[in-house]
Amino acid sequence: MADAEPTLRDTERAGQPVLEASGSWTVFSIRRVQRPAKRAERAAGSRRPSQVPEIDASKVERLDTAGALEILSLAGGGPDTKVTTQEGAHADLFRLVQANMRTPELEQPVNWLEHALERIGHSWVETALHAVNLCEFFGEVLVTFVKAILQPRRFRINAVVQQMFEVWIRALTIVGILCFLIGVVLAYQSVQQLRAFGAETFSVEAVGIAIGRELGVLLTAIIVAGRSGSAFTAQIGTMQVNLEVDAMRTMGLNPVEWLVLPRILALTLSLPLLTFWGVMAGLLGGAFACSIYLDFTLAQFFERLRDTVGIWNFYTGIIKAPVFGFVIAAVGCYEGLQVSGSAESVGRLTTKSVVESIFFVIVLDAIFSIIFLFADV
Repeated sequence: MADAEPTLRDTERAGQPVLEASGSWTVFSIRRVQRPAKRAERAAGSRRPSQVPEIDASKVERLDTAGALEILSLAGGGPDTKVTTQEGAHADLFRLVQANMRTPELEQPVNWLEHALERIGHSWVETALHAVNLCEFFGEVLVTFVKAILQPRRFRINAVVQQMFEVWIRALTIVGILCFLIGVVLAYQSVQQLRAFGAETFSVEAVGIAIGRELGVLLTAIIVAGRSGSAFTAQIGTMQVNLEVDAMRTMGLNPVEWLVLPRILALTLSLPLLTFWGVMAGLLGGAFACSIYLDFTLAQFFERLRDTVGIWNFYTGIIKAPVFGFVIAAVGCYEGLQVSGSAESVGRLTTKSVVESIFFVIVLDAIFSIIFLFADV
């Protein structure tokens, strides 16, 4: 049986305008009354009041939320409009719709300067809170490490060795190739620039100091941050999404001890070894380039390097390496533990961990440079 046509009729009772509704007012039938009602309203013009104080819906046969809202809207009704019905369910539905009717707020014009300052303020506050939380996480890692030292059985040596294989052995190829190529480029650029002054032989010193003191450890740390730091975030983040970390806490296991500490120890121990490998590859690349552009043999290159470049330039890079490794691993694990809800969060925080790791590595490198400068090294 088809639904009755929805109709509206303006009447008066005791000198007050009343809007009578009848028929079926559902989401499927109100389309048939919307356009005619609007045309009638435009034709009536000022003769019809903007808000009808009373609605008679006693002849409404079927009603849903869309129908109740349409009747109230056509009547210009609000929370104070009186609605008369025969069925209690219809009355309850009208009351529910009236209670939730809101007048849309006008959008306020945005002051671009105020908006920009607000965004900057929020960014600074978020950065400060993030820095505090990161320092708190560093403290928790150090406390867990001290407890593990006092109770050596808590060290998971197998996990540390496995992580060292992933972050050290598997990274040898990419670190070696990139550092070798950087050594070639650095030697070539040094020869080109120093040749104008007749001092191209000093390219050996330029390559040795730059690779040993700065570029070797810095390039290695950046490669490791993009390779291993992001892997730590993705691994722990996936465990967060799968509720494996919560399951560990439920079983009384400390995720920092079981997941974070082995990764931090592995990367802290592995980065100096990778740095040594990267420095050697960079020097070999520089020697290769110098043998082409300066007619140096490899033996002559390394003899001059030994005689003119102090060993402390090599130690400087090695000293930085474990600090960089600790920071990269800690940031990667921290961001992994912040993952929540979805795979999108894993990708976003993985990217964030790489950016933060590289940022901290460069800042720490600048601090080390200042310290070594004042130490007259």
